[in-house]
Amino acid sequence: MADFTLDLTDAAASVAASGIEIAHYVFDPVPEAEGGEKPYLHPVRTLDGAVVSAYRPWDHRWHKGLQVTWTHVSGENFWGGPTYVDGLGYVARDNVGTIRHDAFTATEDAGEEVSFTESLTWITRAGDAWIAEERRHRFHGLDRARGLWSLDVTTTLRNISSRPLELGSPTTQGRPNAGYTGVALRLARAWTGGRVLSSAAPEADAADPAAVMGSTAEWIALSGEHDEVDGGGTVLAFAGSSTADPAIRWFVRSEPFPILAPSPAFAEAITLDPDAELALAHRWVIGDRVWTPDETRVIAAEFAL
Repeated sequence: MADFTLDLTDAAASVAASGIEIAHYVFDPVPEAEGGEKPYLHPVRTLDGAVVSAYRPWDHRWHKGLQVTWTHVSGENFWGGPTYVDGLGYVARDNVGTIRHDAFTATEDAGEEVSFTESLTWITRAGDAWIAEERRHRFHGLDRARGLWSLDVTTTLRNISSRPLELGSPTTQGRPNAGYTGVALRLARAWTGGRVLSSAAPEADAADPAAVMGSTAEWIALSGEHDEVDGGGTVLAFAGSSTADPAIRWFVRSEPFPILAPSPAFAEAITLDPDAELALAHRWVIGDRVWTPDETRVIAAEFAL
């Protein structure tokens, strides 16, 4: 049996490992009331079938599993929901753009790893194409004995508008410690209050998420217990790399809800000139139980980018 298999349909890609669907990628989503349609990975599962991602939670209906998106792009909001405005807070505006899947350009269907590469277009609310994207999801690192697998998400964003684009976050707009943008994973609500570990605090058994917020740690791991099925899991996320000047900083919470996002524009906006490109690379490792702190650090060293 191949480690991984990839099955493509007209609207989604399904990745299985050892006969378990571990990731479901919806690239042609059905339009919904909150708008901002874009591809997303959900459900994301551990090897024992437990779901670790959240889909349309009541507090933020536009959060859908693992997504590549952006909160502030020269006044356009590709994240979804209201837009943060300094002095006013979050304001509902007619500025939520969409990210359109155009085509798959390469796939690997089965083996020790599978992957799919696609071209996408970021389109403003007014219908203007601003960004051309090439994105690759690569599933690899299957370890049945330890109950884990890994995912690399790499993307290149190219400005196809006729103007410089400012890529920022709520923090660049004035809200402290709200630098969420880029690749983000909303975790299952059952993991609320879960344990957070950070490479920036190697001797600690747990980290204070508030202290980790905005840090430049190499990796963050969040562990929690599942609803519905026995046991728990661990998600280990690596900051990875960005070709822009700002350091990648973490937006991480375990309360009031769990979320992990290595943000390339946490507190400093990126200016992307016409035809210029921004390349990002991140890695996620999904484990089917709560790893000990020492075990987490060993796995983090093994999977380091």
